[in-house]
Amino acid sequence: MLQGKKILLGISGSIAAYKTAVLVRLLIKEGAEVKVVMTPAAKEFVSPLTLSTLSKNAVLTDIANNDSWNNHVILGRWADIMIIAPLSCNSLAKLAHGLCDNLLTAVYLSATCPVFVAPAMDEDMWNHPATQNNVDIIKSFGNTIIPVESGELASGLIGEGRMAEPQTIVNALNNCFLSSKELAGKKVLVTAGPTYEAIDPVRFIGNHSSGKMGVAIANEFQKRGAEVTLVLGPSSISTMPNMNVVRVQSAEEMFEACSNIFGTMDIAIMSAAVADYTPAIVAEEKIKKSTDRFSIELKKTKDILKHLGEIKKEKQLLIGFALETQDEKKYALKKLSEKNADLIVLNSLNDNGAGFGFDTNKITIFDKSGREYQFDTKSKTAVAIDIVNTIIQL
Repeated sequence: MLQGKKILLGISGSIAAYKTAVLVRLLIKEGAEVKVVMTPAAKEFVSPLTLSTLSKNAVLTDIANNDSWNNHVILGRWADIMIIAPLSCNSLAKLAHGLCDNLLTAVYLSATCPVFVAPAMDEDMWNHPATQNNVDIIKSFGNTIIPVESGELASGLIGEGRMAEPQTIVNALNNCFLSSKELAGKKVLVTAGPTYEAIDPVRFIGNHSSGKMGVAIANEFQKRGAEVTLVLGPSSISTMPNMNVVRVQSAEEMFEACSNIFGTMDIAIMSAAVADYTPAIVAEEKIKKSTDRFSIELKKTKDILKHLGEIKKEKQLLIGFALETQDEKKYALKKLSEKNADLIVLNSLNDNGAGFGFDTNKITIFDKSGREYQFDTKSKTAVAIDIVNTIIQL
């Protein structure tokens, strides 16, 4: 599966860097084109000459080199996939917090392709809460962690923290490209983010949705080969490259966008937090503060999920979301039935780490057959994988 693929290998300062010579050799044997970027510390553990000889490409270590510079933006867009192995504790912290003090971190921040990382450090460093928090952060960015292995460490201790073996890393990259074809040919509609309902030219009614969950779902579908259209309300969340994004503001705009394209879709996931009500009259000019009390008449917005359920064809799948604060299961099952959906994904604001604004989520999925799928609290990227896997089972 790696034949002809462009692999960008980042190496940070860790004793496990000695394994990268084998990793490069395996990647080349698979037919991949490999370019290597190293941190200055990594050169202390493995020779750039060795890696350039094996990869048949110059190894890059510095942003500037004499009178020229290595364009990290072009490097970040060149690759089909980026793998950072080993990823040291220090470099992990830099990735998690956007620090950019060397060529490797600059390339990582410029990468538009899937990013895999293979951590390597001593057991106590790996298990430290700060390290685990940093792992969760880069997971929330959509990066894939290749799990550490257990065994003898450089300190002489036995425990978790060893970098995955080169063949394990190659297998993970192969699986990435295999899974990317799983939904090839399928057209998927995803809604995400809030809607803003205008009161006047400068004010609106909105909610706290960030769009993180919906965007994570759209990204996961695209990773698996689907042709994704994301209808995105006001949100600053970045999507994967080459995704078709339709940006909207109001519930009415989202309704029109979804109605226009739903007929051509195989799967639709309505994860946006659409306003239930919108001002009946929108003032043409900014409303001035003149009285102690001010009332706004609201009217119901069009129910997008219900409308799509009414026009849904037999072979289309429709998935809705329910965010509840009480009688969660009751209301989720009611929504599943009334909206003619195939699945309902339930969020409860009573669960820690779930709901708006978090990088994590906790969901329960209900289907029309009465089955219930419960999941633990996870990063929204991991939750998106659970949702897509459940949809595929249908």
